[in-house]
Amino acid sequence: MRKKKLLHIVEAMGGGVFTYIVELSNQLVEKYDIYIAYATRPQTPENFRDYFDDRIKLIEVENFSRSVNILSDVKAFFEIKNIVKKINPDVVHLHSSKAGALGRWCINGRKIPMFYTPHGFSFLMADQNKLKLKIYKAIEKVCSFRKCTTIACSKGEYNEAIKLNKRATYVNNGINKYELDITLRSISKNEIKGFTVFTLGRICYQKNPELFNKIAQSLPDVKFLWIGDGELRNKLTSPNIEVTGWVDRKTALIYAFSANAFMLTSLWEGLPISLLEAMYMKKLCIVSNVIGNRDVIKTLCNGFCCDTENDFIDAINFAKDKDCNELISNARNEVLSKYNTEVMAKKYNEIYQNALE
Repeated sequence: MRKKKLLHIVEAMGGGVFTYIVELSNQLVEKYDIYIAYATRPQTPENFRDYFDDRIKLIEVENFSRSVNILSDVKAFFEIKNIVKKINPDVVHLHSSKAGALGRWCINGRKIPMFYTPHGFSFLMADQNKLKLKIYKAIEKVCSFRKCTTIACSKGEYNEAIKLNKRATYVNNGINKYELDITLRSISKNEIKGFTVFTLGRICYQKNPELFNKIAQSLPDVKFLWIGDGELRNKLTSPNIEVTGWVDRKTALIYAFSANAFMLTSLWEGLPISLLEAMYMKKLCIVSNVIGNRDVIKTLCNGFCCDTENDFIDAINFAKDKDCNELISNARNEVLSKYNTEVMAKKYNEIYQNALE
């Protein structure tokens, strides 16, 4: 019997979204004939094709751009339309705001079951002015009238989705614990002197490097490590911060595995893969109180969810001086039971199958 064709359309194939789409696609390749229409980002690995199962077909959308550009957006619209016509998919899944907007208008959701995962709504981005945020929210509201079901990647994102349209559900992001185990078994910890706090990702406004820097300045006896790079690297001026630049996955995991705690100072999130991996690696997690982070981390239960700079500082001092094994163990157990790719793929498959019936 012919496998059903599943088309993912992904404008932002970098960072956590890249990891997510790799894991979801590889998990479901036995059940579906999978196509991915994509655009890369600076943080997309150069050998990104090697991450995917050979049976997955990758199609580049040449005119996808992150920012609003009428000419390239119109071109991308027709590119997507042609890709859909050529593939004739049974299910379409759109990822991130740009693909979500263009896809919902160039694909007829009444003929093809269509789903949309925001991975962090654009109208929640704190780096945009109020007028832009109102425009982004208006675009989401207009697009929500199209026949398409939103699948949020966390409970917090779902709570935002149902304000726009009741046709929504959520599936928590998950990590591939088996792949992570294999990689972790093949590496050894770097010898780092002193208590070390790390983060991972692009050094951009969303990740709030200014707050990261202030916390580091307040704790000169703690070593801080930013695994990644980005346009706001110059904001990390404290002498106890090391920036690795972009490194391959194995090298990133060596750095992470060698640290004591994970810190995320983000202004907004979907549900960060880096956080879930840190939980699984038994790193104490200290995160900002925003959607995604607060859906997972509960203070003094499985980590620390912080509102202020002082909250972060107090949490790091607590981690240095107290036994946090129970919090760390609780966090890892949540990944084992809820936040892994097996659970995630099973739930997505159920949603797709229900739509195909």
